[in-house]
Amino acid sequence: MATFEEYAALIRALAEQRRAGEHGAAVEADRQRALRTAADQLQRRLAAQGQRLDQLGQAIGQPRPGPPTAPTAPAPATAPAVAPATVLPAGSASAPMVEAAGGGGLPSYPETVTMRLALPSGGREPAAAGLPAPRPPEADPAAELDRARQAADEADRHVQQVEALAQRPALLPSWSPLGRATAVYAGCAAAGALVMMMLVVASGVGLVDGFTLGAWICAGLPALSFFAGYLILGRWGRPSLAAAAPSRYAQIGFLICFAAVPIAYLAYLLIFRVLR
Repeated sequence: MATFEEYAALIRALAEQRRAGEHGAAVEADRQRALRTAADQLQRRLAAQGQRLDQLGQAIGQPRPGPPTAPTAPAPATAPAVAPATVLPAGSASAPMVEAAGGGGLPSYPETVTMRLALPSGGREPAAAGLPAPRPPEADPAAELDRARQAADEADRHVQQVEALAQRPALLPSWSPLGRATAVYAGCAAAGALVMMMLVVASGVGLVDGFTLGAWICAGLPALSFFAGYLILGRWGRPSLAAAAPSRYAQIGFLICFAAVPIAYLAYLLIFRVLR
């Protein structure tokens, strides 16, 4: 018979187990709460990331692809057919007997009825088909959150790289805005000077008169060069993610274009006279 000390020791052991269980439950509740908080924060971060990716896709003209189409569910498996019972002649020991009970005509069956079932997989027994596959181990939520967080960090790094590239224009991306504008206007003015040289040659053979040549040199070619540079800077000199149109330095371009073509004509005359 148990003594009072044994009962007291059992009560103390139960109390310790209860306190350990309560402590473990509290720890598990804190862990679950921390996991839910981390999951909510990651979900908000991924939602903001998706919005930013949508903005980048719209900026480059690539819309976000839609969700993948769900695969078609396979047709349900057909239940195995049951072969009808074989009825033996009356008088046989194993034949099922059907007798009318009273006036209701209810059948009365024998103690044993032999039936043949159509088994699947070529008539093999269910046990011979093999044991079911073991269930995969459950994933650790904390480890999955860590992997998702690492993937989000990697996506953030790629987004920052894309944004840095999108802040640079396609035309002379490593140049400063002033240097880019100066180079574009100078190039357009050089193209205008080449056209001017062709007009001078045409004027020498009598295809273009002096008034037309002077009008093109003083106004026509400089204006065309200026507007060509202005349009080029607006089309290829603007970053994809620029909030506002970049400065095209119209005053500098006007000075370059309206000075370069006449200066080129004067230089042509000077060289022609020297060589003469």
